[in-house]
Amino acid sequence: MSSQKQFQALSAPRGVPDYVPPQSATFYHVRQTYVDQAHLAGYQHLELPVFEDTTLFARGVGESTDVVSKEMYTFTDRGNRSVTLRPEGTAGVMRAVIEHNLDRGQLPVKMAYYGPFFRYERPQAGRLRQLQQVGVEAIGVDDPALDAEVIALADRSLRAIGLRQFRLELTSLGDSTCRPAYREKLQAFLFDLDLDAETRRRAEINPLRVLDDKRPEVQEQLADAPLMLDHLSGPCREHFETVTGLLDDLGVDYTINPRMVRGLDYYTKTCFEFVHPLLGAQSGIGGGGRYDGLMAQLGGQDLSGIGYGLGVDRAVLALEAEEVDLAAQQSRVEVFGVALGAEAKRAMVGVVDRLRQAGISADMSFGDRGLKGAMKGADRAGARWALVLGDQELAAGEVAVKDLAAHTQENVGLDKLAEYLSQQR
Repeated sequence: MSSQKQFQALSAPRGVPDYVPPQSATFYHVRQTYVDQAHLAGYQHLELPVFEDTTLFARGVGESTDVVSKEMYTFTDRGNRSVTLRPEGTAGVMRAVIEHNLDRGQLPVKMAYYGPFFRYERPQAGRLRQLQQVGVEAIGVDDPALDAEVIALADRSLRAIGLRQFRLELTSLGDSTCRPAYREKLQAFLFDLDLDAETRRRAEINPLRVLDDKRPEVQEQLADAPLMLDHLSGPCREHFETVTGLLDDLGVDYTINPRMVRGLDYYTKTCFEFVHPLLGAQSGIGGGGRYDGLMAQLGGQDLSGIGYGLGVDRAVLALEAEEVDLAAQQSRVEVFGVALGAEAKRAMVGVVDRLRQAGISADMSFGDRGLKGAMKGADRAGARWALVLGDQELAAGEVAVKDLAAHTQENVGLDKLAEYLSQQR
């Protein structure tokens, strides 16, 4: 029996996905496209901490939400401080804006961010403990035109990755001028229902959250519940109608859903969600809304804001459901070098390096593979061109350039290779 220890193979924690080739190409494409679309609209990059003071999320997200009460990864560090892995991005963005006085300059402050977020949930398809999102926030101006821009930007981002079968749902949650009266009406209605103790407690803290209860026995009782859209103040109704009018002008399709409730407490006025019908129970692929009062609640100026978060993981699932195979469309490199012999390989290392310096993606065959095996490597890399360099080509100062799509070949001088390939693109 061997004296060496036998170690059990390790795997990623439950609910924490790996993205490996070829699916990682789809993941990267989705995330980068979301970011690029945000930058086109003037949103600047913000890099957020992965963990923050727990108080930020308890105060900013809302203690009555499932996110805070059940799903946060919270722990005490060595300094006896309570810190939490970020469950969402808006509260952290707002904290950064306040801390660095970004709200003291030109408004709105337009920020974009991306990365992993963490929620302790029961893992299933589309519901992960480490989820990836791209978000934007526009802070400092209460303007329905900004609401329309943010919603249209999210819609455009989803279409840019290739999705078509999603649905945009839209509503208004009112503000401090009309929500208190509606809250009383809703609570009066809820307290007459046959609710369990936990749901009744939720109705006392934040009755809107009860409308989001997915249990059939609760939803059946909520059929006649009063709706916020029917109790908006004049200014809130005008704001909402302006937003929908602008979306009509922009050609953004939407469905008004008066029963929509987002999972975070800070939303006011415009609220929206993108739903994909092919994803089953976890159909939300992104959403957001306006959050008047959040900045003041976190110790800053009393400025409004609006933003969204688009899920990268669920977008990947949605693309698969629509049978959009982005991975098959992605090439790893444009050029793949095949060297025949030791001297040719040494020269090919320099050729590939010069191509990369010229902005042309390139790789080469390593090891002692023959021509046939190396050409298979070029196919697997999705390369458009294969470069074949042997002793004869090396002596002539040339390389054979094979166009793998057109099935043609041409010898090109090594000193003119980068220029030649750039012209053929």
